[in-house]
Amino acid sequence: MRAPGKIIDTPQNITVVPHQLLEDQDVGNFDQALYYVSGITQSNTLGGTQDAVIKRGFGDNRDGSILRDGIRSIQARNFTPTSERVEVLKGPSSMLYGMNEPGGLVNIISKKPQLTPHVHLEGRTSSFGGGGGQLDVTGPLGTSGFAGRLIVDHDETDYWRNFGRTRQTVVAPSLMWYGETTTVRIAWEHMEYLTPFDRGTIIDPNTGKPVNTPRERRFDERYNATRGDQDTLSLQVDQELSDDWTSHLTYAFNRNRYSDNQARATKYDANTGLLTRQADSTADAQSRSQMVQLTFNGDLNWGSVNHQLLTGFDYEADRTFRGDMIRGTKTVDSSFNIYDPVYDQMPSSTAVSAKDSDQRENIDSRGLFMQDAMRLNEHWLFIAGLRYDSFDVMSGKGRPFVTNTQSSDSRLVPRAGVVYNINSWSSLYASYTESFKPNTSIATQIDALPPETGKAYEVGAKIDLPQGITGTLALFDINKRNVMVSELVDGESVTRTAGKVRSQGIELDAAGKLTDSLSLVGSYAYTNARVTADPDNNGNQLTNVARHTAALFLTQDFGHTGLLATDDLRAGIGARYVGSRPGDAANSFTLSDYTVADAFVGWTTPINSYQVKWQVNVKNLFDKTYYPSSGGNLRVAIGDPREVVLKASVDF
Repeated sequence: MRAPGKIIDTPQNITVVPHQLLEDQDVGNFDQALYYVSGITQSNTLGGTQDAVIKRGFGDNRDGSILRDGIRSIQARNFTPTSERVEVLKGPSSMLYGMNEPGGLVNIISKKPQLTPHVHLEGRTSSFGGGGGQLDVTGPLGTSGFAGRLIVDHDETDYWRNFGRTRQTVVAPSLMWYGETTTVRIAWEHMEYLTPFDRGTIIDPNTGKPVNTPRERRFDERYNATRGDQDTLSLQVDQELSDDWTSHLTYAFNRNRYSDNQARATKYDANTGLLTRQADSTADAQSRSQMVQLTFNGDLNWGSVNHQLLTGFDYEADRTFRGDMIRGTKTVDSSFNIYDPVYDQMPSSTAVSAKDSDQRENIDSRGLFMQDAMRLNEHWLFIAGLRYDSFDVMSGKGRPFVTNTQSSDSRLVPRAGVVYNINSWSSLYASYTESFKPNTSIATQIDALPPETGKAYEVGAKIDLPQGITGTLALFDINKRNVMVSELVDGESVTRTAGKVRSQGIELDAAGKLTDSLSLVGSYAYTNARVTADPDNNGNQLTNVARHTAALFLTQDFGHTGLLATDDLRAGIGARYVGSRPGDAANSFTLSDYTVADAFVGWTTPINSYQVKWQVNVKNLFDKTYYPSSGGNLRVAIGDPREVVLKASVDF
């Protein structure tokens, strides 16, 4: 979090997913890291190629709500082998972090170089076929306060459906200097990836349910894949200016380059089983982002009131470019019946669409902000903050290039909250916050696109017991306006802002140790997210938003097994429930609710000076068929089946 302070003293629901839980559950991607956080469901992942989750009813792929070490990320894959823990900030956070969705932010904290030498070697294998390995080495460099860290990870696994393969390689060196009053960290992460571009299954219009075919059967072609590489470079400087003031300077550069190929469904004939498909691809696509921020934190006493001051500025420049947009023709092939498909009959397309190519989206934003957390006494804490943000937006497409959005605007974004500390381990709170996000469209627009804005009210209660149990109960009411909608005008897709949506709900998050050996993580959320103003969808529920979600994971540390003098046995089991969700904006079909269970067993023992660990994870323990999200009736994601992962590691 940008402003220091205890979670119990923050008028906002904040959930931390610790490193131990990530290790126990063998978390390998962004979705898995958030399985046990209240009210989070999967959004449209663009065929599994983008991180995308919904928080409090809001969120989509590329929505700017994912941070890495407090800096907005444009990367397609954000949870990587360098990730240490995950912080989830619910509700609008624009006053502190600039443009974002009103549902909240997810901040991924990276592993840092350590002055204590440590080496981690790991190998793993999957029941899907394939596996990977990791080297993580850190330690001091000389005796002058420098420490280094190098993480190298490679994973290559067969895709669980009838064809495809996933591959990911990460190389991440970092350097840190621990001075008396100054800390400097510079880090670089490079990733190369290959992932199936899988649009999932389709909806049978006669039943409103996914078609009755084996879940392993794909409806595309073997060339459906996304290949790319992404780089993240960051510099952080923390300085103690005096006993009362500290400063934090951050610079970050992000780049993601990729190309993709896909044969995608465009129409389904339920009477014949024939699928109309189109071969498309994107070549020479690149997203780049640069951001610099400087903040000052003060801890001052004026009279009997303590002030925790925060002030600073940030600047961000985002650039998105998609070069050749290759578009095929819609083809009905009698050989591609979903009940008896014949593959390799549709070649990839090579026809470049001039009107769709050279898509550009540029956003520049500048922000100034100030916040004061005023501690009046041991019970009362008041927080007030204000941000001024200005931004410029340009987007368009085509050869020759046509600008479809070009605008400049500015916003004042307030934040206010109050915390009442009942005692040292419990508190009540209330807050009012706002959010904003520029609207852009590469498509033709009807009029200027004002920014999306959100206003939220939240009340809640928190506990942080001495024995390590934490919990938050939160009630929220969020209104968002200027929601971008699309219309067909003379056969052409155009965009405008007319929509208003509202999300109301309740959340409960709890974690901690019930006994010395038994711990839990649990959550529940009720979310009622609806359209309140829209030409076509007024009153509808928001896509992919479940009314009810719940999760519980229990872990037991059994201690010594007696097999060896100092071994340790640890095991856990849990389940997560996601209620039914609308599959599209028109609410024309519904994705069924589901419950998925996961379990693990880990055994650790020292051998000489080495700490050896074996761990088995069973994901989707009962092999449940489920559908986590939808991008429309022809793009319904299918959840992974049962997977058994065996991991062996050595630490010294």
